[in-house]
Order: sequence, then structure tokens, then C-alpha cells
Amino acid sequence: MQVFITGASGWIGSALTRDLVAHGHEVVGLARSDASAERIRVLGARPVRGDVSDHAVIVEQAQHADATAHLAFTLDFASFDETIDNEVALVAALADALADSGKAFFAASGTPTNPTGTATEDDALDPDGPAGARSRTAAAVLALADRGIRSGLVRMPRTVHGAGDRNGLIASLVRLDRQLGVAAYVGDGANRWPAVLVEDAAQLFRLALETAPSRSVLHAVAEEGVPMRAVAESVSRQTGLPAHAVDPATLGVFGALLGGDQPASSARTRALLGWEPTGPTLLEDLDAGYYTTLAD
Repeated sequence: MQVFITGASGWIGSALTRDLVAHGHEVVGLARSDASAERIRVLGARPVRGDVSDHAVIVEQAQHADATAHLAFTLDFASFDETIDNEVALVAALADALADSGKAFFAASGTPTNPTGTATEDDALDPDGPAGARSRTAAAVLALADRGIRSGLVRMPRTVHGAGDRNGLIASLVRLDRQLGVAAYVGDGANRWPAVLVEDAAQLFRLALETAPSRSVLHAVAEEGVPMRAVAESVSRQTGLPAHAVDPATLGVFGALLGGDQPASSARTRALLGWEPTGPTLLEDLDAGYYTTLAD
């Protein structure tokens, strides 16, 4: 089938493009720069110039494609509300253009938090939680199912790790650790982050585009929860920085993320699509030195 991807040259988008091409699909990727376009070509896909504000371009490509994967997102806290407004408006335009087509549209989202335990696919995003800002987008995507579009969400855990990651939360954490002079954790460090290898996440996204039922909510979670003290101790081994608890108030927006307990399950996703992640764990990637090298 032909698949259109926004964010095709990004961290998860690149892995998804490789996976789709390897499985015989034709891929078209949205590229906002010449460098992005070249990266998409190298991956074996065809670039189309534009960005997430170019709704006409995205709608046209989604109409041509059998399935669309929406991965592009501009993380700019100074204009976050405007970014979400644009994303919701884009989904509305796609609803009108793809109505009753049966085409697939799956968007990346984030795993929710569950204050009483491990979050599942049944849990809604908390608008005030770490991934909650995009809850309006998530609701709009799921509502596409009412318009005859096979829509759904692929929720990504707090860390999508792997060799070559330069901009994810773990890479950002290691950079922050270097600035602080300690491998940081909050409290006793028993709080957990869910995790997945980027190639395993890409495989799940492909399975969603190929076969997932409409209104699916999927969790790309390989590890339900990795203790953040264990992450700090691994960073400490690689960098020589002492592992130490820090006051989350000194970390700005990163404090709530680093200190939150956010385990998530993918049991229902695995049963639905037969997805079985096989890649290295987060701690194995950290111990391999990927992040301590790339985050310098």
C-alpha cells in the first residue's frame, strides 16, 4: 500500500519509513527542508515539501495514500496552544477530505498516567498530565472513526530509545546531568518510565496502519516501567558523574517528568496485533554508551 508520513525524517518517522519500505510498502514523506527531503530519499521514500501548517499539501497526499501516519509535532512551549490548535484544525480538514473512504489515519500520542497503578490502553490522557496537552488532538483523531476513516492512536512511552537518538528525553536528561554535574533522579528514584526501542515502536506503527481496527488505542510499550534511579546509576557508570537525588523544582519543566511515576502496559496491544518487541532494553542501550557519547 502507499503510506504518507508526516515527520518521516524524524526519530520515529525514519524508523517507520525503513520498516515500511522493508515490508514492500511505498512511502511518501513530508519534508520541511532540503536536508529532510534528502534523508527521506536515502531511506527509500519519496519526499514532498511542506510542513504541518501546509494543510492543503497534507490533505492532498492523504487522499492519494492508502494510509497516513501523523508523527510530525513541533515542541515549542512558547506557542504550545497554537501548535495544538493547528493540529486539531488539520485533523478536521482530513475528516472532510477522507470521509467514508475507509483509509487509515493513525497519529502518535503519549502514554497516559494512572495515579492508582499502571496505565492501560483504556486510560484517557489527563489534560494536566505529561502527555495531556495533546488530548484534544487525540480526541479529534479517534472521532475520525465516526466519519468512515480507520483512525487510531499509537501512544509512545516517555522514552523511545536507540542508537542515534539525539533529541529524545533520555538524551536530554544526559545533557542536563552534565550541566548539573550529577546523574540526577528525584526522591528515592523508585519512580518509573515506560520505554521502547525505536525499531520496535516503528514495527507497531506499521502493524497499526496495516490491520488495526478503527478507534484503536495502542501502546508502544516494551518495558512497563524502568526505575529512574537505575537510569541515573547507568549514566553514572558511563560518565563518572555521581548518581544523586535532586530537587525537582530546580529542573523546570523537566522536574515533573523526571519525578513522575508513569508505568504503562501494552498487554491489550500485544494481544490485538501480535506485536512482540525484541530490541535491547533502555538500560542495555545506556550501558552500551549510546547516550553518553551522543549527548556530549
